[in-house]
Amino acid sequence: SILYTIGGRYKVSATDTLNVPARIPLVELDDWNSFAEWAAPKGAVWVVVEMGGTPLEEFVHPRNAIYVLGSEDHGMPKSVVRDCQEVVSLESVNYGSYNVAVAGSIVMYDRMMKLKRAEAERNEKKRQGKAKKNDINHNSSIKGEEDLK
Repeated sequence: SILYTIGGRYKVSATDTLNVPARIPLVELDDWNSFAEWAAPKGAVWVVVEMGGTPLEEFVHPRNAIYVLGSEDHGMPKSVVRDCQEVVSLESVNYGSYNVAVAGSIVMYDRMMKLKRAEAERNEKKRQGKAKKNDINHNSSIKGEEDLK
């Protein structure tokens, strides 16, 4: 994981009890172009969290993704939204948008849960495949025994 901030708005806060910059590399950039031109990891899908995108419950998270969140007061510039390959939105009942930390937490939780669910489904398919193979082998050996009688 890498935490990028753009525009110098991030300030270390007393409420950051985990001291995130000491645990996750923090790269502070002056503007979006600095990120887009040289700082963005290659091969990753840029996913912007913005109103009007694919609802989060329907969104399939890319394996390698960079999640881009805008400021709470100004949102995301249209030029940044255009630069991103995917747009995902968070449904809200009473508010137009969430606090950026809350929005990021919701998206990361959704990603983690969907990845865990997909892994569990793969493991179940493997287990079922092995069970089916064992049944075929067992039935073959029984058929072979009947032929010997």
